[in-house]
Amino acid sequence: QVVESGGGLVQPGGSLRLSCTASGFTYDYWNIGWFRQAPGKEREGVSSINSDGNTNYATSVKDRFTISRDNANAKITVYLQMNSMKAEDTAVYYCAAANVRELKTEPWQYDYWGQGTQVNVSS
Repeated sequence: QVVESGGGLVQPGGSLRLSCTASGFTYDYWNIGWFRQAPGKEREGVSSINSDGNTNYATSVKDRFTISRDNANAKITVYLQMNSMKAEDTAVYYCAAANVRELKTEPWQYDYWGQGTQVNVSS
């Protein structure tokens, strides 16, 4: 099960932190990815992290967003800290999980998806 939280309304230049909790995983290797979809646009990758701690960022969010993990207590929790937010960051943000070791960045590479959380950046 994958559950996101932390969406909301933020002003341009502001910050927001999203959380993703993946439970029921029994594998040693995993990927957690953040994706977003704006109205009328395709779902795009934002950032991903794997069980080795490797990370990836979309060019549009590099140096503004930070992904981190906490996999204690048999649950995997991944955070997406979003700083210096822009209007173009407005979208529904989805968290997804995959039971593979290699870092994955494309939506089709993920098997388990959360329901999404809305992020609006507006003054």
